[in-house]
Amino acid sequence: MKIITLGDELLRQKAEKIQKIDGDIINIAKQMLEILERDRGIGVAGPQIGIMKRIFVVHIDGDIERVFINPSILETSHTTSKYEEGCLSIPGIYTNIVRSESIKIQAWNEKGRPFTMETEGLLARVILHEYDHLEGVLFIDHIPENRRDRLIAKYEKSRKK
Repeated sequence: MKIITLGDELLRQKAEKIQKIDGDIINIAKQMLEILERDRGIGVAGPQIGIMKRIFVVHIDGDIERVFINPSILETSHTTSKYEEGCLSIPGIYTNIVRSESIKIQAWNEKGRPFTMETEGLLARVILHEYDHLEGVLFIDHIPENRRDRLIAKYEKSRKK
């Protein structure tokens, strides 16, 4: 599995609900966690590897590996913060993004068990970033168009080298 990058149409499509958590889905989750380690990421979503299913994985330093299947964001805080984000699908591009500081999410884990969690800080931010991928949204969509255009031009220039 490899990460698809900006320009691939799949990154702009909505992912489909997973109907059954079976061996194939468990295998996909394991491979996604391996991609995180290989590419030194902290989150990756199905669409980023060309799998148009509602699944993402996260692993931030000091926390356990987490698998989210068919997630739903139940609540987001009104309190926001700005933090520099990047994305495995847009390598080399980083910019400050404003997101909710805390969230409540419901999903299923790789064992097919439902869970609800409330979290804040970096983990909440990573979850929101990966959830966006399931909706066909990229982190650069959260910034003004003129800044986004400059970042895309910078990315495209770096890809030509």
